[in-house]
Amino acid sequence: MKRSLLLGGVLLAGLAGLLLPLPAAAAPQLANATFAGGCFWCMEHPFDSLPGVVSVTAGYTGGTKDHPTYEQVSSGGTGHAEAVNVVYDPAKITYQKLLDVFWHNIDPVAANRQFCDVGSQYRSAIFVHDEAQKQAAETSKQELQKRFKQPIATQVAAASTFWPAEGYHQHYYKTNPVRYKFYRFGCGRDQRLADLWGKAPE
Repeated sequence: MKRSLLLGGVLLAGLAGLLLPLPAAAAPQLANATFAGGCFWCMEHPFDSLPGVVSVTAGYTGGTKDHPTYEQVSSGGTGHAEAVNVVYDPAKITYQKLLDVFWHNIDPVAANRQFCDVGSQYRSAIFVHDEAQKQAAETSKQELQKRFKQPIATQVAAASTFWPAEGYHQHYYKTNPVRYKFYRFGCGRDQRLADLWGKAPE
């Protein structure tokens, strides 16, 4: 009798152990990467399609005015550049990969302009969030310089406040595909990218 009670107790204790709640999976440690490459409409799609990228937001950064509007930034008076902020999972995609996609979607030798858009608000820039990003960006820029005779005009600068653009600018390539394609073609973006890189943009 005592033996059966003992065995039953051991069995129940084992079952209780199986019923204990499992520890919650640790949330992924996400990171930010911020890039300016001219019209932010054209910079969302290349990052949106990458595995490991959680979100891409069009906006303004690098200037002095708080809560800037599109009209203020596009006039060139705020110091901001049109940019995209990429939230990504470093366990699934590296910052180096994001840099590679960035370079292949801009004209790195164009100063204060990108394709048909002219002005400092359309400058190309890598806004770094920490020392590791800064070192990676500077190294990739130095490596890229070996490819071009003209100096690389893309800035590497410390990230500052990123101001999301108005809602109608977000994922414009999805919400207004016809106008987006017309703008992109009319601006000569893909033609210039093919000249620079010898292939379609990534």
